[in-house]
Amino acid sequence: VQLQASGGGLVQAGGSLRLSCAASGRTVSRFPMAWFRQAPGKERDFVAAITWSGGSTDYANSVKGRFTISRDNAKNTVYLQMNSLKPEDTAVYYCAAGAYDSSPSLYGYWGQGTLVTVSS
Repeated sequence: VQLQASGGGLVQAGGSLRLSCAASGRTVSRFPMAWFRQAPGKERDFVAAITWSGGSTDYANSVKGRFTISRDNAKNTVYLQMNSLKPEDTAVYYCAAGAYDSSPSLYGYWGQGTLVTVSS
C-alpha cells in the first residue's frame, strides 16, 4: 500500500485547508485510516481516525469541532477538512492506514507527509 498525502500549504489563522490521502496498490477500502501530525521537535500526535466504513470517527481534543475526517472508498481516498486553523496547528501532517487508534505504533502504512503552516 502506498499513501500519498497532499493539500498542505500556507494559510492565515482562521482559514481552512483540505488534505487528501490517496492510496494505491492494495486497496485500503477495508482499512481504518487516520491522520497524525508532527511539529518541529515534537512527537507525532494523533489528529483523527475513521473506520473502514466511515461510520465512526475519532478526534484529538485539540481539533474537535474544527477538523473533519472523511473517506471515499470508491476513490481510495481519505480527507481531512481543517477549519478555523490556528498557528499551533502548524505541522507536517501524515496519513496512516491499518488501525483505528491514537497510537502511531499500531499503523502499518504511512504517507510521506504534507506541510501545513498557519500564520498568525
